[in-house]
Amino acid sequence: MSLISAMLKTYQGNDCSREKTVRMQQARLKKLVRYAKKNSPFYGLLYSGLGEDFRLEDLPPVTKPEMMADFDRVVTDRRVTMREIDGFCTDLDHVGRMLCGSYLVFKTSGSTGNPAVVLYDKNCIDVSSAIAAFRTFARREDYDDFMRHGKKTAGVFADYGFYLACGMSRYLQLKMPGKQTKITVDVNAPEEQIIRKLNDFAPAMLSGYPSNLALLAEFDELKIHPDVVITGGELLTDDVRKKLSDKFGCYVQTHYSCTEAGEIACECSCGHLHINEDWVIVEPVDKDNRPVGYGELSDKVLITNLANYIQPFIRYELTDRIIVHDEKCKCGKNSLWLEIEGRTDDTLIFDDVKIAPMSLYKILEEVKCIRRFQLIQKGPKKLELRIVSDRKEEGFSEAKRQLLSFFASKGVNGIEIVLSDQLPQANAVSGKFKHIFKE
Repeated sequence: MSLISAMLKTYQGNDCSREKTVRMQQARLKKLVRYAKKNSPFYGLLYSGLGEDFRLEDLPPVTKPEMMADFDRVVTDRRVTMREIDGFCTDLDHVGRMLCGSYLVFKTSGSTGNPAVVLYDKNCIDVSSAIAAFRTFARREDYDDFMRHGKKTAGVFADYGFYLACGMSRYLQLKMPGKQTKITVDVNAPEEQIIRKLNDFAPAMLSGYPSNLALLAEFDELKIHPDVVITGGELLTDDVRKKLSDKFGCYVQTHYSCTEAGEIACECSCGHLHINEDWVIVEPVDKDNRPVGYGELSDKVLITNLANYIQPFIRYELTDRIIVHDEKCKCGKNSLWLEIEGRTDDTLIFDDVKIAPMSLYKILEEVKCIRRFQLIQKGPKKLELRIVSDRKEEGFSEAKRQLLSFFASKGVNGIEIVLSDQLPQANAVSGKFKHIFKE
């Protein structure tokens, strides 16, 4: 499928009836499953007893640890191996470039702390671009203003590493090197540097993690006037939404996405997150993978990415807790919409300095020999680091060095960081996993 075809199909999917959307889902699911069964040894074995006339619930769910443990047999191109990817990712200049000339490489740790590697083929990239083009804006007037002001977009994200936001941004920059309509500002740069870059660029759209944008909004020196602010990666609370709206004088919205499934749901003018049902199947389930009803909170969610053929995500388990609604939205869209319990990591405070959790998350995620981590604030200037690593002392030493350097850049000194003898763990009561939190 070409980009033009992806654009056309996505545009046509905007106003489909429920019945037509379900038929479209089923046709794309059948095609994806046939392809995965034929070209992926992992899915070939998993679906060995599956007939042609199957139902979605006949497909066994797949977890992240299962997929990562058998990665070389999951992918549908036999040229691609985890060893090949590890070598490719040692060079940060490869961010936004194609592995084997065909696939973008992304990495994520996810809410459970287990790392994942995700590949996007051309089909998946084109569908992601189409959804971004036609469904990003909740309100038409914000889109019109954005276009009139030159489509200038600034993202305050990690400007390094193989993350979805910076990888897709660099991919587009490499494709259109002459157009400077999109920049990524490193979320971990000193605030004065972030503010200077944003002021100089004067974006029409500002995007970033809610916790980081909320901290930037406290600086009077930030003088930008975007047409819209779009947050992601964390839960956008009502308080943060109002704070950003008051600061920038524009509409503030969010979306629900993950690296494995892409853009799962986009916000409408009524503030509801409408599922992109033509390209992703969302199943809210309980802890035993049994479906939960409309209006009920799930224990987790199974997602099926209908656009990714190099690394099929079919009934893939996410630990997000969601509520799916089937009542008609006043915005006029026919698609189902959802509510989500987003990331709930804590903002850490040292004296009067606030540190957004995503900044610390991105630092620790880049320490190569650490597979999982958890950072806990134990006192005014004491942190405990829990890690999983084959080279624990080396990993801790590098993590401590990076963290202390970052704190010093924020004017925070005298921090004590100790290595815990405990492993990263979910909350014993809620079962939720936090990477960064205060005790």
